[in-house]
Amino acid sequence: MYKILEELNKTVGINGSMIVGQDGIVIAADLNSALQDEAVGALAASIVSTAKKSMERLSKEDLKQITVEATKGKLFLTDVGIGILAVATDPEVNVGLVRLEIRNAAEKLKLVQKPA
Repeated sequence: MYKILEELNKTVGINGSMIVGQDGIVIAADLNSALQDEAVGALAASIVSTAKKSMERLSKEDLKQITVEATKGKLFLTDVGIGILAVATDPEVNVGLVRLEIRNAAEKLKLVQKPA
């Protein structure tokens, strides 16, 4: 898992990434030292949980990805089965490239968790 996060973080504009359980507990992290693993993990789990409940009330399909945009950066939250892949980026990042790299990393993470 750490190797997948490390590769993802080589993408221009990505500051760090982590996998966090639905309960907010950090499973694996490769974050910039300015970001606190536990705080980002708790935030990611809370946002995803709230969004999932909202989507259920609206009778919409399963939640795939959430993008949070702020003045100092973006946070991409993606369900990868084992947990939530959280990716922190610069504010002016190439969103299409980041989403493509997240999709590639998510596919690799899903392969890692499948039993042999």
